[in-house]
Amino acid sequence: MAQRRTTRRKPGLEVRKPDAPGGSGELRIIGGDWRSRKLRFPDAGGVRPTPARTRETLFNWLNYHIAGADCLDLFAGSGALGLEALSRGAGAATLVDHTQALAKALRDNLRLLKSNKGDVVCQGVEAYLAYRQRPPFDIIFMDPPFRQGWLERLFPLLESQQWVKPGGWVYVEHESELPAPPVPAGWHLHRQKTAGQVTYCLFRVPGDGE
Repeated sequence: MAQRRTTRRKPGLEVRKPDAPGGSGELRIIGGDWRSRKLRFPDAGGVRPTPARTRETLFNWLNYHIAGADCLDLFAGSGALGLEALSRGAGAATLVDHTQALAKALRDNLRLLKSNKGDVVCQGVEAYLAYRQRPPFDIIFMDPPFRQGWLERLFPLLESQQWVKPGGWVYVEHESELPAPPVPAGWHLHRQKTAGQVTYCLFRVPGDGE
């Protein structure tokens, strides 16, 4: 199934938009080993990276959990979340995006950063999650296109295929004017914040015996 990204701008977006089709945007890593590094990504798929202020809040929430974590960045786009996680000490990150130009840019940027801890998968997110063929992740980031019902479709796949380790974390962004999408039973809302048109949430998945 094709995944078409919306082009709605997020509050505080720090990405320079291209002046014409075929241009590129610029992303700045805000913390960790690659702090202040600027990376380019193509004008493809209507990318809307998570802004700096939101990323800073998210990684403050995950401060004691990011080191060595195995992360999954769904709808990776510019790689704002997955690359930020690697910069801050994540052990590995898998970045999934169906757009070939964006997947190529992610691989190029990992080479530019001289990192061998990132794996880029050019595939639709729903197809990727349908069958788990690797160990589950510690942390999953999901910033899907708005108003397409992605979270309602993907939460059941995360649960049925056991994509998240017991005691792991799932970060999601959704439209602030809509109610929070239903999450699998037992997931605990750890933190939540709204910035303009976007609400972002961090859920904790129950650990063994909980």
